[in-house]
Amino acid sequence: MSLHDDAVLVLKKYENPADQVQQGLRQVYLDHLAQHPDGIWKACGAGHLTASALVVDPERGRVLLTLHRKLRMWLQMGGHCEPQDGTLAAAALREATEESGISGLALLPGGPVTLDRHRIPAPCHWHLDVQYAALAPVGATEQISDESLDLRWFTYDEVPSVADTSVVRLVARVRAALERR
Repeated sequence: MSLHDDAVLVLKKYENPADQVQQGLRQVYLDHLAQHPDGIWKACGAGHLTASALVVDPERGRVLLTLHRKLRMWLQMGGHCEPQDGTLAAAALREATEESGISGLALLPGGPVTLDRHRIPAPCHWHLDVQYAALAPVGATEQISDESLDLRWFTYDEVPSVADTSVVRLVARVRAALERR
């Protein structure tokens, strides 16, 4: 199965019935992939899917955020799909591992926790981000990558004071998913 096919399957399975915005975004993503066979890749000028994961330590009630080198914002780990990624989940886990320096991360079962579409500078214009949660193993030690200016653990309650609304929303959805476990 190609990464494109996996993305379509993941999005078709993704349901958040109480949230009309998420259902609308899901359809935007599916339409994008139907119209753009290269819609997974950075080279797609109409925008492209990205995969990210919020690294979470639920035992200590905290998340690991990266101070993004280019954007200079506190964000979850994530980025572009690569040819070696067999699935969106694999792309999210790879990005989280590379950017956090933590080995042994495990994605929260059940697929993505939310979708987030945001503008980026031309020539691509849009990131259609598929967002997962990655559970940090006990005693995990982070290590900063070249893509970050800083890495820092924040308690759930600290996130609104350092991050934008998309990260705050992601943290809320991850916490809700953790509570359902």
